[in-house]
Amino acid sequence: MRPIIGHEELDLFCRLPYVLNAELADDLAAGRRRPEWMWVAVRGDRLLARVAWWGRSGGDAPLVLDVLDIEDGVSGADRVGVGVRLLHAATAAVLPSGSRPPEYSRFVPPHWRENAVTRQAVEDRMAVLERAGARLLVERLRLEWRPGSPVPEPDGRLVFRPVHDGEELVALMSSVLEGTLDAHDRDDLTRMPVHEVAVRHYEDELARYTSPREWWRVATLPSGEPVGFVVPARNDYNAIIAYVAVLPRHRGNGYIDGILAEGTRILAGQRVPRIRASTDLGNIPMANAFRRAGYIDFEREITMTWS
Repeated sequence: MRPIIGHEELDLFCRLPYVLNAELADDLAAGRRRPEWMWVAVRGDRLLARVAWWGRSGGDAPLVLDVLDIEDGVSGADRVGVGVRLLHAATAAVLPSGSRPPEYSRFVPPHWRENAVTRQAVEDRMAVLERAGARLLVERLRLEWRPGSPVPEPDGRLVFRPVHDGEELVALMSSVLEGTLDAHDRDDLTRMPVHEVAVRHYEDELARYTSPREWWRVATLPSGEPVGFVVPARNDYNAIIAYVAVLPRHRGNGYIDGILAEGTRILAGQRVPRIRASTDLGNIPMANAFRRAGYIDFEREITMTWS
């Protein structure tokens, strides 16, 4: 059990299939991954298991554990055990002693429970994490809008303007945390006050996007009263709807459709090959809004965390 030597061992690391394999070379070159964050369990020339963390380019520490795979040929009795031993060894070497491990994220097929083989693979990985002290936080829908899909025209009920500045967006984010259905926000709110949750989300994610902030929009009534907002952006991989929300007092009036459509129009106007978004599986109102806007469910994400 050891980290890979470097780029020259990517072929070894990629012997186990996963959708992120296509991004690993670029991530290594950009510093979003490091060889010492990418560990393998090998027996001779055979790759038994692998784990890897991801972080921001130039960052000092990994931010998410997003690769954990076990070779199909490992016998059922040993599969979870091999993964547990590798994860323990890699964690001890990569993360500071006593620190809270980064969140675990895994992309899985949308109907993974309906296929016995896929379900076993997902549950084996979750069992590895559970034995390492993690718990399921949430399952999320991953959605995608593709060129050619219709984008509703403005219905005239809302007016859109750019966000004034970060302070305004943080204030709006603080407001929408009231009654939020988002599992990450709800978990953060058990440990932090509302304003701190909003500030951390803004500083750790939204403020880091290099795409134009002129894309960010506040939705208002014709009187100028804010109703909600949308943050269209680009991350290192895709155009995304990074955040979309309706303020509590305006929920239930169908405004989400117009706000999401505005964000989609902005990104579609950039002639992007796709727009990605995600929402919790249990957030039925938001999931339905994305579907009405022409987004399709193409994947799920399993998220686990440590207390």
